Amino acid sequence: MSKLDALRDTLAGYGQVVVAFSGGVDSAFLLKVSIDALGDRCHAVTAVSQTMARSEIADAKALAAELGIGARHRVVESHELEVPGFADNPTHRCALCKTELMEIAQPIADALGGAPIALGTNTDDLGDVRPGIAAARDRGARMPMVDVGLSKAEIRELSKSLGLRTWDKPQLACLSSRFPYGTQITPDRLRRVDAFEDALRELGFRQLRVRFHDTIARLEIEQAELARVIEVKDQIVAAGKRLGFAYVALDLAGFRSGSLNETLPDKTLIQLRGRPS
Repeated sequence: MSKLDALRDTLAGYGQVVVAFSGGVDSAFLLKVSIDALGDRCHAVTAVSQTMARSEIADAKALAAELGIGARHRVVESHELEVPGFADNPTHRCALCKTELMEIAQPIADALGGAPIALGTNTDDLGDVRPGIAAARDRGARMPMVDVGLSKAEIRELSKSLGLRTWDKPQLACLSSRFPYGTQITPDRLRRVDAFEDALRELGFRQLRVRFHDTIARLEIEQAELARVIEVKDQIVAAGKRLGFAYVALDLAGFRSGSLNETLPDKTLIQLRGRPS
């Protein structure tokens, strides 16, 4: 049996499902396959907050409409910044975020008679620092793509075969991930990072991060595009200064997911990786 067929069987076995849908590669694929497997017994929830890029909020709504889920897609306001401790940006911030997501999704699942809540976690995520995975599991979240052994590359390939426009969408993460642990997260800082990333996309860059270091914006750009940064450096610097950054720095190591985990002590990394799957 193929992994795609195994995923369909797994989802069909749920009877019904609430997919936590952000609009990214993984959750878009999961939602598409869930709709195919369960039809109108598939529901989705998108938690919207200041930590979600504005462009991604609009795209998640558009994608849900394209997939035909209609009123079964709930867009719910999340208030992560009001969660005690979240704005202080502790190393377990992602656990606080996933807990908030599950608290938002649970009433929807309960109203459906206890439908499983499914997350778009893939096998690659298990090797990274993801305290949110353990927090979600503790609250009963299902991770069907992990259960059938799907990696990110396989999800992209299958997404392409299913005609999903998200198959080559850049990796995304909530805007809180742009701040070093211990750096205060505020609405204004989130807005500035989001606007700077939008400005970089308008210049044609796709896979990127703007990391916030007080007066410095550290840019992570995909390796293949680093040389082009110099060609448009004046526009980039001007955008950074408009948004209140005194300095704009280019990280020569390029884009990498979770780069702010690189400075964490080994002991902390072990603790944050949570229990084995």
